[in-house]
Amino acid sequence: MKSWKRFAALGLAVLGTFTAPGSAVAQTFPSQPVKIIVPWAPGGTADILGRQMGVELSQKWGVPVVIDNRPGASGTIGSDQLARSPANGYTLMLVATHHVINPSLMKTLPYDTRKDFTPISMVAAMPNVLVVNPALPVKNVQELIKYAKERPGKVSFGASGVGGASHIAGEMLGQLAGLDLVSVSYKGAAPALTDLLGGHIAMMFDSMPSMLPQIKSGKLRALGVTSLKRSPVLPDVPTIDESGVKGFQATPWFAMFAPGNMPADLTKKISGDVIDVIKSPRMQAWLAEQGADPMTMTQPEFAAFINNEFGKWGKVISAANIKVE
Repeated sequence: MKSWKRFAALGLAVLGTFTAPGSAVAQTFPSQPVKIIVPWAPGGTADILGRQMGVELSQKWGVPVVIDNRPGASGTIGSDQLARSPANGYTLMLVATHHVINPSLMKTLPYDTRKDFTPISMVAAMPNVLVVNPALPVKNVQELIKYAKERPGKVSFGASGVGGASHIAGEMLGQLAGLDLVSVSYKGAAPALTDLLGGHIAMMFDSMPSMLPQIKSGKLRALGVTSLKRSPVLPDVPTIDESGVKGFQATPWFAMFAPGNMPADLTKKISGDVIDVIKSPRMQAWLAEQGADPMTMTQPEFAAFINNEFGKWGKVISAANIKVE
């Protein structure tokens, strides 16, 4: 009987080493460099934010944090790489709103967006701003709506790719204001901006960091921001919602994800560290300079938020009949 008890106790001890690996991993994480995938080219908003988070996390963790740009296919190339990575915390991804848009936009994806990723933490929300060429005879959103209604099918807006945040914002404005706008797709925000400055398109939505220099120099006119509250960096520019397009909100967000099925305690550890970095005075000041709102949802709150975002953007895409073949 004593031999059986000793054998059972030994078996339970051995079993424990296999059933609770996450706890040990979480306690020692990180013990080697961490990679953050950014599924966009260098220089964009996601890349700039990812690199800043990398600097801050590296200082907190005491290990190098390396940014790995994997652009292409509306973010799916980088996302696919993350989905195939080990769920050990050493490969993360800084991604934007397109992550929850792509499932409604594309017929097939190389991964299951709901199952193959672990939500870690929201990082920031950064409202876009609606800008027009100053030569356009409109000074506010209502004048733009009147102008566009008098010219159905003739007022164009630039979009940095089909189904991106700038495209969806333009389609949403058309739906809510009853406008027949023409979307002109570009391979990025830079060529769209060039055409807007040249007067080849009438307007576009883009991020604050990209547009602020053009707005301050007078090369572009800001009509409205896409959040439900005004931006501190453009306090005199109203929201599109308060300008009369009720319910308009198209605020791109940026967040951290890990591969699917990551141990709960490791998820909690990394999420807590990311939130600590976001709450730091230095990061708060940096985000304010970019016109971004720091976001510090708990990990369960962020997971619930992501689940709701699938439905929100899916409705917009379906109503606008946007498709990527």
